[in-house]
Amino acid sequence: MKTYLRGTEIIDWNHPAVLEIARSLSIGTLDLEEIARGCYHWVRDQIRHSYDYQLSPVTGSASEVVAARTGYCFAKSHLLAALLRANHIPAGFCYQRLSRDDNGPPFTLHGLVAVHLPRHGWYRIDPRGNRSGIDAQFTPPIEHLAFNPRMAGEADLPEIWPDPLPLVIDALRSHKTWDSLWENLPDIELLTFRST
Repeated sequence: MKTYLRGTEIIDWNHPAVLEIARSLSIGTLDLEEIARGCYHWVRDQIRHSYDYQLSPVTGSASEVVAARTGYCFAKSHLLAALLRANHIPAGFCYQRLSRDDNGPPFTLHGLVAVHLPRHGWYRIDPRGNRSGIDAQFTPPIEHLAFNPRMAGEADLPEIWPDPLPLVIDALRSHKTWDSLWENLPDIELLTFRST
């Protein structure tokens, strides 16, 4: 579990601004699930999704998200993982592959967080932010994500990574504005197996 608690350049939970928020969200309780719920709601509701609000700059690290108060799903996930890890709660990264415009290609990855809760084990949560038609919630053990894959080419990817995927970081670092990243969101090809 140590790899799901470490700080990195992107998950910089020991940055003073990130640490201050993390500490404030744990005041008054030792219950890790309650702390995780508070971290989730804070990121979901206090950090504006870059596309929804058409906000730049493109952020990547947890501290950048705190400073700009905006981020794509990936960056919001980085901040949520940082807040959880700062509170000694293991957190990793999960992804979905979804249609960017909800009607087939192009496809893009969508960033989620998996949090390890004492009573439930690994539990996926989506901090992207709610709006009309999107209602992500923290309701363990039931997942209540923003999106569910429903068409050919979409998928829930099963891995829980201790670090964000490099192609995600490359995309965030390669674009400065929300609209530039929107046109170049990261994607992967799904592997298909044929029986012989």
